[in-house]
This record gives sequence, structure tokens and C-alpha cells, in this order.
Amino acid sequence: MSRLPVAAARPAPTTALPAVLQADQLPVHVAVIMDGNGRWARQRGLPRVMGHRQGVEALKRTLRLCSDWGIGALTAYAFSTENWSRPGEEVSFLMTLFEQVLARELEALQKEQVRIRFLGDLAPLPPKLQALITEATERSAANSGIHFNVCTNYGSRQELVQAARALAAQVQRGELEPEAIDENALAAQLHTAGQPDPDLLIRTSGEQRLSNFLLWQLAYAELHVTDVLWPDFDATALTQALVDFQGRQRRFGGVQEEI
Repeated sequence: MSRLPVAAARPAPTTALPAVLQADQLPVHVAVIMDGNGRWARQRGLPRVMGHRQGVEALKRTLRLCSDWGIGALTAYAFSTENWSRPGEEVSFLMTLFEQVLARELEALQKEQVRIRFLGDLAPLPPKLQALITEATERSAANSGIHFNVCTNYGSRQELVQAARALAAQVQRGELEPEAIDENALAAQLHTAGQPDPDLLIRTSGEQRLSNFLLWQLAYAELHVTDVLWPDFDATALTQALVDFQGRQRRFGGVQEEI
């Protein structure tokens, strides 16, 4: 059976929208590939790590804007399975930065009722970071605000392989008939199970590729690529992406009726 996009309730904005946006035409779920931290730092003669620090501030801005404007979910590509190939010093800094930010921001996330989840293979992460992730996930599980997915040590191909293995194991145990495997069965094994797929993917810094990010979930997403580097991504850049989204005709493989 073909899997249709999952419908989701649209939360009401809690603050006034920019005049060019319409609340009933906003995406329910936005995904972002946060690209350009290194270039931002290099353009300013700064170490790459300073770009990552400013990238955290851009993510905090974007999360707050999405929450205030009534967008129900934000998924951010924080660290890919391929990012381990970066210089060891940079990887170590990123792990420490994740720990510091999560420890510092957890109370604020709780206050704003953010429900945070970390998607990916978390086992290779430092033990202290794993403990913070577990605490944040458990403490925010019942929160009623925006769903904030942080893709950490995430790779979509790896996710799909793990989903296939899980289904194969069910078949081997006699719990599932091969003929019963459909798109819904596979989607139920993904990290994003139970959540609507993203309506809009935003990629910063002008790069036009998916980079092994949510390959299954982005099947029907609208794509918005901006030349803005991630640390500079602000309310204006987000508004431009949402205006672009509002102008799209979403047919999901169908035909737009002519008037």
C-alpha cells in the first residue's frame, strides 16, 4: 500500500506573523541542513569553531521563530555519520559544544515546552553527552510545544539499512509476512516514526544536495536553497523560505486542476 503524507495538527501562532505570511499556509514540519559555518568564519578571519558557535545561535533563533509562528516541528541536521572524517580537533570541539549547549539550554527548552529528540546512532557519542541526551529526551517527552529533532551522528542510508534489518528480523521470527511489508511498515522503523514528514527543507550556503539527510522522509518536501550562510540565518531568511513555500503547488504526484 502506498504511504500518503501524514496529516498533522497545525498549532496556532503565539506571536504576530510577518505580513507576507499566512498561518494556514505554513508548513507543519520544517527540516534544515545548516551549512556554511566554516565559510562564515573564514570570511571573517576567524577559527572554524567560531562559526559553529554562531551556528548554535542561529539554530536557537530558528527554533524560537518556528515555535512562535506556529510551525509544529523542526528537524536540524547537526552532525552526520560522515562528519567523523573531519579533523579530530574539530570533532572534539563539536562534541563539547553539544554538551555545553544542551546543559545550558535544557531549562529554557523545558520552560518553552519544547519536546526534543535526538535522531541517529547515539552509541558512539561521548558518555557525558549521551547522558545529557537521555535526560533531555525524558524530561521533555510530555511537553506540548514544538517538536525539535536534532539529527546527531545521523545518516539516512544507515537509517534505511537498520529499518530493513528490523523488518527482516520480524520476518525471521515469524512475526511478519513479507507480503505485509509496505511503505507504512518501513516508515514505522525509522527514527521519525509517528511524526509527519517535513513539508519544507531549507538548505543554507547555496549548496544543492541532500547530503544523506532524511532521504525517505523528504520524498514530497518542497526544497528551498538560500545563499545565506547558516550563522547569518535570521527571521528575514526564514520568512523568505516560508514565502517561497506558500507559493508552491503541492500535488503529491497528482494533477493541479485548471480553472
